[in-house]
Amino acid sequence: MKKKLITIFMSMMMMISLVACGSSNQGKKETQGEKETKGSLKTMFIGSSTLAPVMSKISLEFIEKYGTWNEVNKNFSEDNIEIYVSAGGSGQGVQAVIDKTADFGMVAREVKDEEKEKIDNEKEYQVGVDALTIAVNPKNPILKVKDNLTTEEIAKIFSGEHKTWKDVDSSLPDKEIVVVTRDIGGGAHEVFQKAIMGDTEVRSDAIQAASMGALVSKVIENEYAIGYASYGVANQNEGKISKLKVDGVEASAKNILSGDYKIQRPLLILGSGDLTDEQQAFIDYVLGEEGQAMVEELGFIPMNK
Repeated sequence: MKKKLITIFMSMMMMISLVACGSSNQGKKETQGEKETKGSLKTMFIGSSTLAPVMSKISLEFIEKYGTWNEVNKNFSEDNIEIYVSAGGSGQGVQAVIDKTADFGMVAREVKDEEKEKIDNEKEYQVGVDALTIAVNPKNPILKVKDNLTTEEIAKIFSGEHKTWKDVDSSLPDKEIVVVTRDIGGGAHEVFQKAIMGDTEVRSDAIQAASMGALVSKVIENEYAIGYASYGVANQNEGKISKLKVDGVEASAKNILSGDYKIQRPLLILGSGDLTDEQQAFIDYVLGEEGQAMVEELGFIPMNK
């Protein structure tokens, strides 16, 4: 049987189809009036743009390894495995589970109590741990003066109270600070707002990047820029950006896991109700040795660390 291996990853409005090989193979159907066999399952993940590349990679590896469900478990059907991953933000991931427009939501923050109340038999599966690092361009002159910013200094920078780098330290040049954030309504910004800003708002003219990759690119492009870069994405761009300590604490795996580094967040798969056997098999793969190795490969902290 030819294997049709499909993973779809959509970044913002564009969907990219990754096809490993082969021609289509129709899923088996049960008798009229009954549901499709479990093996014809098409699983959809929607949500966090930070977690989406991780789930896309794991999905593709899972599909390439097994191809059809009966290769995962001989008791499953011979149908092709189809897993779809669509990025749109943590809030969209939660809403997709509430509206039942996706099987799973990808969420890079804690799920709020009011969100949990709207989901029938809410389930969470933690894929890994991430943090928000305070990132600057390696050419930024602040690195010659200090490698640490306090919570108060960061809040003044991102609120616009400190408008130039000279405001941060009198020895620095009188150059405008370029603040880069994720979109203000996104999960990453919620984490940053709670951990650093409190009731103070981020400056209205801050550059709002559409993804963590775009945020890091802005910092790489401008030596006077500063942003809160995902720990995983920062690791993927090692040498291209520099991470500052926060309140004297380095954003390291050890400090993030211990809670000493304060701007951290979980990487979650959000679901509703019990899993099908096939869904359970895939989630077991995500949380197992192979899936967790890919989480670490992409720069994030796996749950088995």
